[in-house]
Amino acid sequence: MISRDERFDFAAGINSGKAFLEAVEETKTAFDVAIVGWKLSDMNASELLIELHRRQLAMRVVIFSNDHDPGILKQCVRLGAHGFCYQFDDPSVLFGTLAAVANGRICIPFIEVSKINETPLSRLTPRELELLAVLANGWTNLQIATRTGISENTVKYHLKNLYDKLGVRNRAMAVALFVMDTKQ
Repeated sequence: MISRDERFDFAAGINSGKAFLEAVEETKTAFDVAIVGWKLSDMNASELLIELHRRQLAMRVVIFSNDHDPGILKQCVRLGAHGFCYQFDDPSVLFGTLAAVANGRICIPFIEVSKINETPLSRLTPRELELLAVLANGWTNLQIATRTGISENTVKYHLKNLYDKLGVRNRAMAVALFVMDTKQ
């Protein structure tokens, strides 16, 4: 469909993130806009956006997703996507998004902008973030209790509240969330 629209010159169709990155680096071709599916054969679009940033390959990217999860939209915007469309949208929405992004605009479906950077960790208090950081450093409950002057049972109580707030079941999941969030 894109190749038949006179506003666009279709360059190539690539279904893997690795192949896309290699093609961009090999050709050093400046695309006006790259359309990237949320699910590629070897990675998802967020991983591709992270890799584009890591390799300092600046380009306008529109994400094309078949998943209506607002978390995916927020994640893609935080990672630098310039546009976002759903696979079930009318084709005119995709073409309008491509045209807008090609002209230097950001075009995403409605989302409360103030919540784009909201993550589970952004809702934690400074004290809870401190607790999470020492967990990530491998501190045991006893070490936390000794160094903060509280009982080990109080540490367990605080950890349970932290896990509930993050929506995780254990220390490993909390630390994984913390590490993922601090890498972004």
